[in-house]
Amino acid sequence: MRLNDVKDNPGSRKTRVRVGRGIGSGLGKTAGRGGKGQTARSGVAINGFEGGQMPIYRRLPKRGFNVPFPKKYNEINVGNIQAAVESQRIDGAKLITEMVLVEAGILRRKHDGLRLLGEGELKSKLTFEVVHATAKAKAAVEAAGGTVNVLVPKVDADAEAKRAKRAAKREPAKKKPEA
Repeated sequence: MRLNDVKDNPGSRKTRVRVGRGIGSGLGKTAGRGGKGQTARSGVAINGFEGGQMPIYRRLPKRGFNVPFPKKYNEINVGNIQAAVESQRIDGAKLITEMVLVEAGILRRKHDGLRLLGEGELKSKLTFEVVHATAKAKAAVEAAGGTVNVLVPKVDADAEAKRAKRAAKREPAKKKPEA
């Protein structure tokens, strides 16, 4: 092998596109940068700005409602629980909660609760404590001889007291009967 035989691997070198070399190249005149003004400059692009007119996202009517603090639940199928029991990651004799699944490494982290879904087959007799369970999941657990305990979400006592106070203010005062 000689020095004049040394070559790069095929495809490792790519020729640079030479822009601004006439209309026949397809990248002549503005060299792919478009027209004049703001779009031709680097670093300036105001999102949603339409040149002084009212932007479309402000012209269109808004619909619906976004929950400001939505609850996030962990969801798991009964088939995944069965696989975890068979691989002995979970003890089937104990109560299965969200925290048990997190400690076993089946769920990544604890959220606002656990939702039990009905995909897959359940063979083991298990006891669950969840925030919500689908009808199919309940049927699968009960068919295997287990139970599903659906927790009622706890309402903050202070919030409940405030709600009762507001309701009392809204009720019109009862007039005394005239004698």
